[in-house]
Amino acid sequence: MSLVSSSGSLSLPSAQASPGLRVAEALAFSFVIGLCAQIRIALPFTPVPITGQTLAVLGAGAVLGSRFGVLAVLFYLAEGILGLPFFAGGASGGGHFFGPTAGYLLGFLPAAGLTGWLAARGWDRTPARAAAMTALGSGVVFACGLAGLAGFVPAGALLQAGLLPFLPGDFVKIAIAAAAVPAWRRIADGIESGN
Repeated sequence: MSLVSSSGSLSLPSAQASPGLRVAEALAFSFVIGLCAQIRIALPFTPVPITGQTLAVLGAGAVLGSRFGVLAVLFYLAEGILGLPFFAGGASGGGHFFGPTAGYLLGFLPAAGLTGWLAARGWDRTPARAAAMTALGSGVVFACGLAGLAGFVPAGALLQAGLLPFLPGDFVKIAIAAAAVPAWRRIADGIESGN
């Protein structure tokens, strides 16, 4: 069995046998996203916390590929809406899609899709390209997040409330992805080739 699907995404060997197992992988990754959302640092000057979930969202795209990475995010969002304590700090409920973090949550979908699309084109093979892939995915989250946050904070405070305080944490996430994603790819390629 191959760890690398025809789309270039990485997968468990058993998952190549059945689309149902790929869906199960996406469901499992949704729990990883929910767990990483509990890594939360509240900032007193913004309604948006620093969380670990963005790294997991982008990891879902890089590891599962575009389609199943997006599915993992859809599962995560649905789980949070349905009451599982998966949003930042153990929160849940559909009200989050009408508040200041709605744009960030919705931005996870295209970010996972873009990251998976780039990974399928080899952006997951070197630390520099994995860093760029992660930065682009993070940029999508910020663009969507700022668009949503604009309805809740004055225009002059938008960057301070929704972007600037998060950049140091994003640099850490980018560094983690730059090391982890190519390492995962090498492991998968080694198993694929029998080494």
